[in-house]
Amino acid sequence: MKILVIQHKMIGDVLTTSLLFELLRERYPSAQLDYLINASTQAVVAHHPFIDRVWLFTSEIETSKKAANTFQKEIVAEKYDVVIDVYAKLRSALLTKATKAQKRISYFKWYTQHMYTHTVKPALTSHKDEGLAIENRVLLMEPLLGAVSEIPRPKIYLQTAELDAAKKVLQEKKIPRESPLFMIGVLGSGPEKTYPLPYMATLLDAIVADTNAQLLFNYIPKQQAKVDDLISLCAKTTRQHIYKDVYGNDLREFLALTAHCDALIGNEGGAVNMAKALDIPTFSIFAPWILKEAWNSYEGDGTHRSVHLKDFYPGLFQKHPKRYKKQSAQLYKQFAPDFIIPELKTFLHTITS
Repeated sequence: MKILVIQHKMIGDVLTTSLLFELLRERYPSAQLDYLINASTQAVVAHHPFIDRVWLFTSEIETSKKAANTFQKEIVAEKYDVVIDVYAKLRSALLTKATKAQKRISYFKWYTQHMYTHTVKPALTSHKDEGLAIENRVLLMEPLLGAVSEIPRPKIYLQTAELDAAKKVLQEKKIPRESPLFMIGVLGSGPEKTYPLPYMATLLDAIVADTNAQLLFNYIPKQQAKVDDLISLCAKTTRQHIYKDVYGNDLREFLALTAHCDALIGNEGGAVNMAKALDIPTFSIFAPWILKEAWNSYEGDGTHRSVHLKDFYPGLFQKHPKRYKKQSAQLYKQFAPDFIIPELKTFLHTITS
């Protein structure tokens, strides 16, 4: 049997969907299990033991009709028995239909349902610790596996050499390890997912004052100016605990550094999902327009915690949070550090006690 799973776009999506391969491998141990993802997300599924082949959707394929047609022909030629379209947009629906797989599975949408043999309606509320993003992905397994009772967690598979190299970097920088080491997600994927820098500086001051922790930042060189702005807003004592020159030159290096940290704290997004997949505690700040229930996974035991503006002002959100994306800057201003710090300190005491 040959099975293809399709998941375009962001790192968090690709990582979360990868848990399906563990379920598929358990039921179909000899099947060929392939994954179609965006090339920029490949690092989070590298060395995954349950994935046989990764199809990389590149920027050229996205912008060139000729490249896209060639890519589709190559996939169709594989003659997949099952295609699971987790992305569930028109582009992936058309590809899924073109494969002529015996089973073509995705979420129900009135305008694409005819392209699949099986569709499922995603849940709107979650009653499990995994959260909606995971719960709804597992629903796609039901046409193949029936109801799934035990859901595996997404995992990232780092190699010993990668972990050793990161450890060496920390040792060479002489970062004290008698106090906690935290990776800070200082910037979101865009301004609309980034907690205001003056507020973030206040949180960093509170973290250092409460734990005497050493801080690494998750950023890339082109974001250096914003990082410098953030550091300038921090108290002098806090700045002495920040190692801004220690960061991953690529995604795998970031993952290896994070694996040596005691927690990841900051803006909700792919980095938080990656830390969870490395079994590192997380504290995340949701953008006002993101649905918290979808991504606040594994918070039952306090190892992972998150905050959203609607936790404090539920009356502000009368519609789906995505409707408020254009108002994110205004809403962020209402999300003052005073709301977050008590929750943050509870988290810090949980993971350091």
